[in-house]
Amino acid sequence: MRSIFVKELNSFFSSIVGYVAILVFLVACGLFIWVLPESTILRSDGYATLDSFFNWAPWFLMLLIPAVTMRSFADEFRSGTIEWLSTKPLTNTAIIGGKYLASLVLVAFALLPTLIYVYTIDNLSVIVMGKTVIHVIDGGGIAGSYFGLLFLAASFTAVGIFCSSLANNQIVGFLVALFACYLLYSGFDALSRIPAFAEGIDYYLSMIGMAFHYNSISRGLIDSRDVIYFLSVILLFISLTRLSLNSRRWDTATQD
Repeated sequence: MRSIFVKELNSFFSSIVGYVAILVFLVACGLFIWVLPESTILRSDGYATLDSFFNWAPWFLMLLIPAVTMRSFADEFRSGTIEWLSTKPLTNTAIIGGKYLASLVLVAFALLPTLIYVYTIDNLSVIVMGKTVIHVIDGGGIAGSYFGLLFLAASFTAVGIFCSSLANNQIVGFLVALFACYLLYSGFDALSRIPAFAEGIDYYLSMIGMAFHYNSISRGLIDSRDVIYFLSVILLFISLTRLSLNSRRWDTATQD
């Protein structure tokens, strides 16, 4: 697993596509959080929060993560190196785990510079009363939101890895992962708003979606049910990726 992990990191940072994806993510965050008047956090009425950032961040991650994971397996299938990997003393679980962890580290690397937003909003929220300095930043809510964002990123990454294992083309892998992430994050919430589901089913439909659990953690209270949900999604899509790789090898063996 370690060799795959290092290989994926080196491959990502040796390509300009990786840097462009991270740069676009950070520029988009900066524009929406600080510049655009409709979404800037500077409009918060008396509250030092990063709610605007955490509302927009899932949508930016929905674009960043498929761009990071799209080449994970699609590029291996296209170039034929998946056959070379299959000859190595590596299990499918080790290959998937290495690629998954590398992609997750890259996403975390992209999120790391956003911590400067916390420092900035903390300094902007200082109230000086004589010799007393009071910080009115909502630290608990921000910490909970970052935990939720990390769980969401880990889930999106698992989805992206699975979608990449279904395609031989990176663009197809990106589009499939983008649609799957959107459906899992917002699709069920949209379904729950249909009047036909307004008699109790709407609540359970919204619980299937990631947005429900992400918003729950973002309130600052980490509920074990939300953690179990995200861990279950991650394990589900990693298992599906393993099945996808096994089926491809079975098809190849049958053709031979």
